[in-house]
Amino acid sequence: MTKMQSNNKNSPKTRALIEKLAQVRTEFGYSQEQMAEILGLKGRQSYAAVEGGDKGLTVGQMDILAKEFPGQFDDFSGAAIYDSLGVKKYRQMVLSMIKAGADGEGKITKTKLAKLVYLADFTWYYRELKPMSGLPYIKLEHGPVAQAYFQVLDDLEEEESIRRENSGKAILISLNEAAKQPSDLLSDSELRLINSLGEAWSQRRTAEIVAFTHRQLPWQICRDEEIIPYGLITQEEPEEVYGPLKI
Repeated sequence: MTKMQSNNKNSPKTRALIEKLAQVRTEFGYSQEQMAEILGLKGRQSYAAVEGGDKGLTVGQMDILAKEFPGQFDDFSGAAIYDSLGVKKYRQMVLSMIKAGADGEGKITKTKLAKLVYLADFTWYYRELKPMSGLPYIKLEHGPVAQAYFQVLDDLEEEESIRRENSGKAILISLNEAAKQPSDLLSDSELRLINSLGEAWSQRRTAEIVAFTHRQLPWQICRDEEIIPYGLITQEEPEEVYGPLKI
């Protein structure tokens, strides 16, 4: 993916921020490695993902830029992405679902994890008429995925909260048990649903949950890469919402 292609998925303000970041780095004579150190990122590759439009900056990192380069980023207040309360809660959903839905070795495929967190959000909406995270989900080839999912996994891996490993064509995710795994933004009822969904699907193959989400109206009705309205799930029959989960 080229930088131009990557940036097409970002908002105009975020693209302008990316361009400004590269411009300032060049003008001040910093390498990507040095910028990674300034922003607290894990090496040049992590910073390069920012300039490539594949990795967002948090509010804290925007504050660092404002202090390090006075006056250069004044026009970009509020341009930081992936640092909202919804994303923080979504991160906790991901961590909780890894624990709940992993196999006997504590591992879960990247695709299966994305689908289980989607099911938690949309099942909660089906029950309560409000989502668990409120983040936008888009229709991708293997089913609905939160727009922040890939960024959140990158951040959690960088923080050493999770581990990734390749297994054939699949990517396996597991928790780093030594790292903090907060769940304070999740209610007891939300955690119970996450645990129930994870347990119900833990022994099922990834292909099964992909097929299940493909049968649901939210995936069937929407176009490729279109944001999926939460409300579509309310048109489903209960068995097409809960799957193997016993209610």
